Amino acid sequence: MSLVAFVQASNCSVYSGSWRHPESMDDYLKPEFYQRIARTLEDGCFDMMFFDDRLSMPDMFGGDYRETIANGVRAVKMDPVAPLMAMAAVTQHLGLGCTYSTTYYEPFHVARLFATMDLMTKGRIAWNIVTSVNDSEAENMGRVEHMEHDLRYDRADEFLEVVLGHWDSWEDDALIIDKANGLFADPDKVHKLAHKGRWFQSKGPLAVPRSPQGSPVLLQAGGSGRGMRFASQWSDLVFTLYMNHEAGRKQYKTYRDAVAAAGRDPNTIKIAPAIRVVVANSEAEAKEKYNFIDSLAKPIDTLALLCELLNVDFSKFPFDEPLSNEVMAGLSMQTLRDQVVQKSGKSNPTPRDFVELSGRGTLREGPTFVGTPKQVADEMEAWFLDACDGFVMYGTHVPGCYEDIVRLLVPELQRRGLFRKKYPGTTLRQTLGLARPEPREWRNRKRI
Repeated sequence: MSLVAFVQASNCSVYSGSWRHPESMDDYLKPEFYQRIARTLEDGCFDMMFFDDRLSMPDMFGGDYRETIANGVRAVKMDPVAPLMAMAAVTQHLGLGCTYSTTYYEPFHVARLFATMDLMTKGRIAWNIVTSVNDSEAENMGRVEHMEHDLRYDRADEFLEVVLGHWDSWEDDALIIDKANGLFADPDKVHKLAHKGRWFQSKGPLAVPRSPQGSPVLLQAGGSGRGMRFASQWSDLVFTLYMNHEAGRKQYKTYRDAVAAAGRDPNTIKIAPAIRVVVANSEAEAKEKYNFIDSLAKPIDTLALLCELLNVDFSKFPFDEPLSNEVMAGLSMQTLRDQVVQKSGKSNPTPRDFVELSGRGTLREGPTFVGTPKQVADEMEAWFLDACDGFVMYGTHVPGCYEDIVRLLVPELQRRGLFRKKYPGTTLRQTLGLARPEPREWRNRKRI
């Protein structure tokens, strides 16, 4: 199975209460913090880690950021590129992923940045593709409001065509470096893009040759119908969220069917749901650890993060009255909206329903496996057999949770033959078991 760590260039993990844990390190503004995590993950033979990102701090609830600052609700959010490269400097095999938005960056910039990082890490880079979520991000990036959901994905489709087109600029054998005859590279093997589309124009060629892994690995977490179509066409690894094992089995099949409909072999991509793990030497100790970590969450965490993700200010609506059809239709994260609708059994849930049923900002936001190494491995093995190809692991406190996983859980997975004991090669694609992409192969995929 593949193991991926979900990391933040932040004062906390994706679990906002993590910074309140007495064992969480406080040097997250220094490179050593991220290098410590990277060494731990590589010691555990993790496939990769990747950084989440937002282009604003949570400031939607009440139209203010003061509660976010006071309570540390992801109040710090640094650009992930610099800490990623600090992690690269102290590792040799660990894959390194970075989130960049298709809504607020230009495709040429993303193509050049990620191709360069891939060369500097000898082929270990992944791009986590997002379309961003809210108006605060839009306002920070010079826009008035955030683009409508499906339109963002339409734009992202063309964005990927431009990025991949630039990554195809250089053929593998274009470089000659013949000093005696003064020939640097073969001009016939470096190609101009000349893209002109609805959203973008970009000339090319990209002035960055191909890396040892061909091109960076593509990650995406589309869970809505439109997002799933996007992920099935472009992703090498789909990062998803299952509510439980049974739902995961159905979702796994749906994703694989969508990949096949896009003209791709479903066996050429990985599907990995997000989980949290609380592991200890005894079940009682694990439950005690879980209860303590769970107690660190505050109601403001949920409210601030829900409003950020849904692009709505819940303070404007009565807490126990159903949201209107108009408000429901405008919620940014459709996957989360649909989960609350399903759990509540209401087409128009109340703000209270979203707070209580989403689990946002708490340990109840998706599955948490709690127990001894054997108990946690039992659950992971059951899911791996028929519902996924690996797992994306959220941190409950950093770096302690990753140290627990590497020290206690990884050896149990290795003992069962479910996880590697050493890296199979030098590039991220080799680690993930993904083929090196041929130039222009992506052009054969179908829009669905």
